[in-house]
Amino acid sequence: MPRSVNHVASKARRTRILKKTKGYFGARKNVWTVAKNTYEKGLTYAYRDRKNKKRNFRALWIQRINAAARLYDMSYSQLMGALHKAGIEINRKVLADLAMNNPEAFKAIVDKVK
Repeated sequence: MPRSVNHVASKARRTRILKKTKGYFGARKNVWTVAKNTYEKGLTYAYRDRKNKKRNFRALWIQRINAAARLYDMSYSQLMGALHKAGIEINRKVLADLAMNNPEAFKAIVDKVK
């Protein structure tokens, strides 16, 4: 009896990954073992960098808030402490956006907590 291998399924599985590696350089796009390793490594990087993206944006917001707060003779930590003490619940993303795009509103917030 001949050996039965489900070549249809295995070929489809390989083709699916090779389609996802389209555009990679050299053997990374068309050699199965290299492409599979590259694809899996890429998924690892994507997972890691989804976490790092949040970290990087928070750092950017803090830098922007700090730069804007220093125009009004406050540091970032002083401003955040004063906001907390005043009971103003506003997140860093919105504060940074106000500091960049609406300086008058940011100044009003700073004046309120001073």
